[in-house]
Amino acid sequence: MGNSIKKSKKSPYGILTILMIGAFITFLNNTLLNIALPSIMKDLDVGPSTVQWLTTGFMLVNGVLVPTTAFLIQKYSVRHLFITAIGLFALGTILGGFAHAFPILLAGRMIQASGSAIMMPLLMNVMLVSFPVEKRGAAMGLFGLIMMAAPAIGPTLSGWIIEHYDWRMLFHLITPIAILVLLIGFFLLKDKKEKVNIHLDILSVILSSAGFGGLLYGFSSAGSKGWDSPQVYATIIVGVIALVWFILRQFRMERPMLNFGVYRYPMFALSSAITMVLNMAMFSGMLLLPIYVQTLRGISPMDAGLMMLPGALIMALMSPITGRLFDKIGGRILAIIGLTITTITTYFFSKLSLDTSYTHLVILNAVRMLGISMVMMPVSTNGLNQLPARFYPHGTAMNNTMNQVSGAIGTALLVTLMSNRTETHAKDLAAEAMKHATGQAPTEAAIAAMKQEITMKAMLEGINDAFFAATFIAAVALILTFFIKRSKQAEDPMEKKVEPNKIAKLAEN
Repeated sequence: MGNSIKKSKKSPYGILTILMIGAFITFLNNTLLNIALPSIMKDLDVGPSTVQWLTTGFMLVNGVLVPTTAFLIQKYSVRHLFITAIGLFALGTILGGFAHAFPILLAGRMIQASGSAIMMPLLMNVMLVSFPVEKRGAAMGLFGLIMMAAPAIGPTLSGWIIEHYDWRMLFHLITPIAILVLLIGFFLLKDKKEKVNIHLDILSVILSSAGFGGLLYGFSSAGSKGWDSPQVYATIIVGVIALVWFILRQFRMERPMLNFGVYRYPMFALSSAITMVLNMAMFSGMLLLPIYVQTLRGISPMDAGLMMLPGALIMALMSPITGRLFDKIGGRILAIIGLTITTITTYFFSKLSLDTSYTHLVILNAVRMLGISMVMMPVSTNGLNQLPARFYPHGTAMNNTMNQVSGAIGTALLVTLMSNRTETHAKDLAAEAMKHATGQAPTEAAIAAMKQEITMKAMLEGINDAFFAATFIAAVALILTFFIKRSKQAEDPMEKKVEPNKIAKLAEN
């Protein structure tokens, strides 16, 4: 795929523009649905543990399919993969828009995910082969600006639509755009792919699906079912066994489906570790803040979306700036400053009260997003820069897979911690209330009011404890950033092996 783009005399900007529009609507769709979950619960009569599968199922499909994208990118052209990805996404969007039962909505969501799983690694790979190392930061910065605009628009747009229309309008809004992008890609993308004689190893696909799928399902279910549920620990054990088998098989294969050899390059391995740990910490804000704002403070979906808007806009606007700074000074200084900001602001989020002002929440979230924007893209780009060109599909696929897995693990850990600590605090507060109770029997209204107050205070303390744990997770990522060095593209050992043959042929001529 890289060759087909490099050999073309035309600028890659046309292909990149089409790919970015496709990736933008898949990103927008993800953030649109988060605010709508309470409305979907009410309309389709499902509980929180069921509706969360609209998010978990999406992550599960991504985790299963993303490892295969390294093979797909090497085997097929940009055109074929883009049309397949956006076609699947459009089909899932149409199905979700007309869903009147939860299983149909979930099926539509998972079909969407199958298209989204192909889109992001495809775009990243095209960018890596289209720009030299010294210009890649600026290119990735522009990519980040466009991609971060979707999370900026999503929650606010979703909140407004939910207050004025049915939640299905979120899907109906995306459907014509997805179809238009599909038609544009069909008529304008013309790249050709040289025939590549590689075949997909079916056992690797099965092991990858069982491994990553088992881990994602197990950790995602832990929040609602508890760690002692056989459904949780059994799937995690199966996932670990399948994943170990999958990794060992990839090292033995001449053409692995997902090449774990990328971890032989120290800066890629370090960048992968930092982004995984940061992902776990980042989910604290994405997950816990909406619960605090809507459940404890009673803030409307529209205002909740507006609260997240400045942070998302800062993240989008900072992306091209950090990209250019990365080209000039590298990723180490940016990552240290960014993670210092992220760690401090996450700690301040662990001090929330029932009286914390709306303005305070907006500013704190915006500063936190500023810190995160200085880390994610520079660290990832620095790691990918060290890889030889033939490892790009494997590096982007590995990054996307690990982000899904770490996101699921972070979500499960923080939800479980919040739930357990809420229960503990509720018992402590109830015992404290009993100790200070007067001799007179309280009225039913007083008991109900006291229970509600205890529940709210306990949940608040549970959320604060989860943010405090996220502070330590962010601090681990901060420590790792001190080991970052500026990457230079490593020599490909395969090319070294070929070189003597080339010299011999030239000598014969």
